[in-house]
Amino acid sequence: MRELSEIGVVGVVGAGTMGNGIAQVAATAGYEVVVRDIEPEYVERGLDSVDDSLARLAEKGRLGDSPEAIRDRITGTTDLGALAEADVVVEAAVEDLEVKRSVFADLYAVTDDDVVLATNTSTLSITAVASATDRASDVVGLHFMTPVPIMDGVEVVVGEHTADAVVDFAHAFADALGKETWAADDQ
Repeated sequence: MRELSEIGVVGVVGAGTMGNGIAQVAATAGYEVVVRDIEPEYVERGLDSVDDSLARLAEKGRLGDSPEAIRDRITGTTDLGALAEADVVVEAAVEDLEVKRSVFADLYAVTDDDVVLATNTSTLSITAVASATDRASDVVGLHFMTPVPIMDGVEVVVGEHTADAVVDFAHAFADALGKETWAADDQ
């Protein structure tokens, strides 16, 4: 598993409300972000939402960096292979177990063995999602509160096989994004 200090690229799967919010806070924290969705128009819509959100936050004086600099750290794609460069990946696809299991099987195939794989699920079992990979110990829940750029909370959900070091990493990563965390056991 990579150390937090080694994280340069954050992967996000899903450019909807949760995914684009996660991408925005990661870029605001200084990380390079690759956000992937299945259709170009979903990616474009998600990046447009980030632009709108950054503009609103800039008007209120709530950004430490320019909206352009933050946005320049985010790359959108439909290519799952682009996540191969990610050091941590947060999945924010639709709340459907089979979809999430499919995403995690694909992520398992394209990411390195030392990449933490997180899911933003709020209702599904982390253990069930992680069972789609041979690296269940590297899978953790990072349930961001919505709207992600505004809300401070992230629930770290521990699956049956999630390694302690991965749980510690999840708390530290959320903290690096400016979020407060609490732990919860899997459903």
